[in-house]
Amino acid sequence: MWTVPLLTSPVLTAGALARTDQPVIPAGDGLVLRPWREADAPAVYAAFQDPLMHRFHGRSCVSEAEAAGWIAQWRRAWAGEREPQWAVVEEGTERLLGRVALRQIELADGLAELAYWTVARARGRNVATRAAGALTHWAFEEIGFHRLELMHSTANEASCRVAAKAGFAPEGTRRKAYLHLDGWHDMHLHARVRGD
Repeated sequence: MWTVPLLTSPVLTAGALARTDQPVIPAGDGLVLRPWREADAPAVYAAFQDPLMHRFHGRSCVSEAEAAGWIAQWRRAWAGEREPQWAVVEEGTERLLGRVALRQIELADGLAELAYWTVARARGRNVATRAAGALTHWAFEEIGFHRLELMHSTANEASCRVAAKAGFAPEGTRRKAYLHLDGWHDMHLHARVRGD
């Protein structure tokens, strides 16, 4: 196979994540990001019964068994360095408040997309902002990512506020970039680079 040599070194190499266990990341004020557990399946299923999840998320969850399957995938994603996911929980009670993840990882470019959702009872409490901020800090300072991107529907004003509060600068609009239940949505693109 013919390859073109690179003029620069990769920002991150294979194993940047998987060489250690997936960490628990404190987010402050009693909020923790932790790896998913099988016991989280009922709470994930319940979260996806919320109509707002159907409006701004591309998936539905029809049973606790399906949620358990997702969790099994999420748990394997760390070792594969594909889309590591964390449960956002209350410290002590382990009550599920949301999810935060790194997606579309390109280790050589030091690039990933940050994604999040919260359960209905957690909204308005800065849960998504704190979780996004904690994961961003970890990705930049502990791992060495160079750039994190974040996208949300232009109709999702709450997610836009989260992005801004978490320090993700607006960079533009991707027209008709994501198919939602009600059709194609324009998507706002935000980003942070290390050192912002």
